[in-house]
Amino acid sequence: MLPRLALFLACTASLWAAKLPSPFSLEQVLGSPFPTELRAAPTGGAVAWIVNARGVRNVWIAEAPGYLGRQLTNYTEDDGMEISDLAWSPDARTLVYVRGDGTNGKGEYPNPISEPAGVEQNVSAVSIIGGAPRALGVGSHPAISPDQTAAFVFKGQIWSAPLDAHAKAVQLIHARGSASQLRWARDGTRLVFDSDRVDHAFIGVYSVAGKSLNFLDPSADRDSQPEWSPDGKQIAFIREPASRYAFFFGPKRTAEPWSIRVADATSGKSREVWHADPGQGSAFFPVSATNQLLWAKSDRLIFPWERDGWMHLYATSVREGGATLLTPGDFEVEHVTLTPDGAHVIYSSNQDDIDRRHIWKVAVDGGAPVAVTAATKSSQIEWEPAVTSDGHAIAVLHSDAQHPARAAVIVGTALPRDLAPASMPPDFPSDAMATPELVILSGADGMKLHGQLFLPTSHAGPKHPAVVFFHGGSRRQMLLGWHYMFYYHQAYAFNQYLASQGYVVLSVNYRSGVGYGLNFREAVDYGATGGSEYNDVLGAGLYLRGRADVDPARIGLWGGSYGGYMTAMGLARASDLFAAGVDLHGVHDWNLEITNFIPSYDPEKRVDEARVAFNSSPMAFVDTWRSPVLLIHGDDDRNVPFAETVMLVEALRKRHVPIEQLIFPDEIHDLLVHRHWLEAYHAADSFLARYLQ
Repeated sequence: MLPRLALFLACTASLWAAKLPSPFSLEQVLGSPFPTELRAAPTGGAVAWIVNARGVRNVWIAEAPGYLGRQLTNYTEDDGMEISDLAWSPDARTLVYVRGDGTNGKGEYPNPISEPAGVEQNVSAVSIIGGAPRALGVGSHPAISPDQTAAFVFKGQIWSAPLDAHAKAVQLIHARGSASQLRWARDGTRLVFDSDRVDHAFIGVYSVAGKSLNFLDPSADRDSQPEWSPDGKQIAFIREPASRYAFFFGPKRTAEPWSIRVADATSGKSREVWHADPGQGSAFFPVSATNQLLWAKSDRLIFPWERDGWMHLYATSVREGGATLLTPGDFEVEHVTLTPDGAHVIYSSNQDDIDRRHIWKVAVDGGAPVAVTAATKSSQIEWEPAVTSDGHAIAVLHSDAQHPARAAVIVGTALPRDLAPASMPPDFPSDAMATPELVILSGADGMKLHGQLFLPTSHAGPKHPAVVFFHGGSRRQMLLGWHYMFYYHQAYAFNQYLASQGYVVLSVNYRSGVGYGLNFREAVDYGATGGSEYNDVLGAGLYLRGRADVDPARIGLWGGSYGGYMTAMGLARASDLFAAGVDLHGVHDWNLEITNFIPSYDPEKRVDEARVAFNSSPMAFVDTWRSPVLLIHGDDDRNVPFAETVMLVEALRKRHVPIEQLIFPDEIHDLLVHRHWLEAYHAADSFLARYLQ
């Protein structure tokens, strides 16, 4: 009997193996190159972008009319050296970029491979015809003038260096404060920048000929986002009223209304051209763009505003004021740019498809928005549009449920065409990807939530282990496909891997995230003001426990950053529901996290707020924490202090809670080294398998 039973089981297993796709490895699913910072050249029609291929970062370019992508730089190591701040020279012959990340509070550059010689952050330039890049100087945030001079920021000060010579960088301006948002006038005679003074900020204008510095209508308020008029005579900027009250990680639905001002670039005198209404939309919130103000044709300024509770684009006349709504409807606008002629705005939004992104176009003087990509493939996701200088094409980044992010071009009414299709690894397992399903679930208090459900792709059986995933941020939204941010691109890959290993995976867009309007984002009592998101942790667990295909005794949690906070809250407050969890660099005491972003915050002087913040934290519930946890953290984390993990480890050990650790010396929050991502996810896979499989 036993031999026949063994033969039967072997035959059954072989039939399942023949019918279902083979599981893929973490190395495969994390192997796709990730594109960022798509930038259109100011002339000539080319586009450039940055590619991270298994930790090796390089600059790529595609030129009209063929738009065949080619790699421009030749870095070869997974060394943790980020590439960012990509910028074209005005003649479109040179690309400038930053290699390496900025310093922490102690002035230390990230060194995630623990290079004994140390590393630094450099501004570099490379010709589009090839050749070795040239380092211009230590710093970041470059802006290129018409005379081929790069201005950039080092230790809060503005420096400059010529692109086409080997002269050393020199400090251009000596000024108090920390400079950012550098922008040259079109004629190159003046440079405007934001000067942050901690509790207020000025807009500074530097004259090259006069070697003089002037501040535009200085006040006790916070000024930012300077934008030149096309003729270089005026500068628009945003003014947010002075406020001594600073508190992160809690709802802010209203504020003293912000405004838009326009200043004379020579005299510095400004006037208000528009201000937000009191109430909804009175607190400024940004979109993803090179600048929050865009100076369009006919002296119209394009800006974001949440007047109706949704992030929309408006236009105001520099001369007449007023505000015209350009993008009406119950949806959110995200990535925004102007066409070269200044006549239209190209943007991404979740209009008619709230859990994806598509590209739209609207005239700056109003009219109905027109879908650029939404009518092509409903399952596609597109973001970060860049209009070519000739206006004939729009470059985008795009993905779907099975195919990860790629750079593409849309010429006329054609479908998006990938710029570098050969860069995708041949063994990438697109055909084995699950298609996540949209599910609507309820938090424990009844709030409706959107989630993506990944069902097992290669494992039989009536009952499966299950895992809930929570994104970070919390100002994020997971989508029905590969994400447009690197961190969540990686997380989507791991969710796909878990589904291939037999888990039911639920990714939850919990309250305080973006995509569903102002009131959802600024949820009552969220974060450090009450931890109301715990209702969504509990609701997700109850949803899975109620599914017929889930084993209720084998439900786990995982998440990073804010998602680590959500994971820790679930384990601390509901160990009877969640059997185990993986907490990547999570927040465990809000008072420690707030101090990281607002050094002046003193819990001993704000006793009532500090008490609420602690009671909104996992540390307040460690006495009921019983479920095992894997803690993953880099000890040079600048977003979530490493002390958050130290504190939790000490507390859980005293209570004999099973703890496992994976610590990365010298690594930061968004892991810079590809092999560290692999190590983290391999550890998470092993941990979850031991406790849930």
